[in-house]
Amino acid sequence: MTGADDVILAIDSGVATVTINRPHVLNAVDGPTTARLNGIWEQLEQDRGIRAVVVTGAGTKAFCTGADMSSAAVDKTGLEYWAELDANGFGGLSLRATLDVPVIAKVNGYALGGGMEIVLGADIVVASDSARFGLTEPRVGRLALDGGIHQLVRRVPYTQAMGLLLTGRKADAAEMAAMGLVNEVVPAGELDAAVDRWLAQILACAPTSVRAVKQMVTRTAHLTATEARGQRLPALMEALDSKDSAEGVLAFQEKRAPVWSGR
Repeated sequence: MTGADDVILAIDSGVATVTINRPHVLNAVDGPTTARLNGIWEQLEQDRGIRAVVVTGAGTKAFCTGADMSSAAVDKTGLEYWAELDANGFGGLSLRATLDVPVIAKVNGYALGGGMEIVLGADIVVASDSARFGLTEPRVGRLALDGGIHQLVRRVPYTQAMGLLLTGRKADAAEMAAMGLVNEVVPAGELDAAVDRWLAQILACAPTSVRAVKQMVTRTAHLTATEARGQRLPALMEALDSKDSAEGVLAFQEKRAPVWSGR
């Protein structure tokens, strides 16, 4: 199987679906797969027709189980791995701050190690009731260096995050939803429909507004709310001066559904 086959990109009506296609290793990621993923994220960043992204794993057992422990990468020491970290995080996504469209993690099974970090790089998380989550690196003498440690402790209450980080244990989807990391948990057979509902709600919004929201959140996280409000970010300025901005108000006044142009 080639690197190109290891990740499948499908685009339909402005929605990009990125599927890690390595079910034979529970969708674990190796070097070529990482390169393919980075290329896809860069492609999607340049495509203004993309309005949302769904990331998932092939098959029914796993979303992604992190780094491929059977690959040559495990021959590196922890320090060597740390020295070569991707600036965009695991799978090119867990720390990426330049993809200005919503990312939905469609978690269909195990999301462990780097797979959990990909989940932490998403904006909305929809999981099957059979999904299992965990930053399990300490159980093999490693660390979640691609944002897992720092992201988790910012996303869920401190004691809940540390309860996962210090034990390397796995948690089911219901527990992660109770912590606030998962938006919705559904039976496996209803996962596609649940994701489609979230997509429909995103697509009902002006593309310019959605891009602005995403950019405002990702690029001002280090600022206070007052400081963030004052940032003249490109997507914000574009949204405020867009045709969509005028169309939304006009459609409301005329009691009809808006027709978005994305401009």
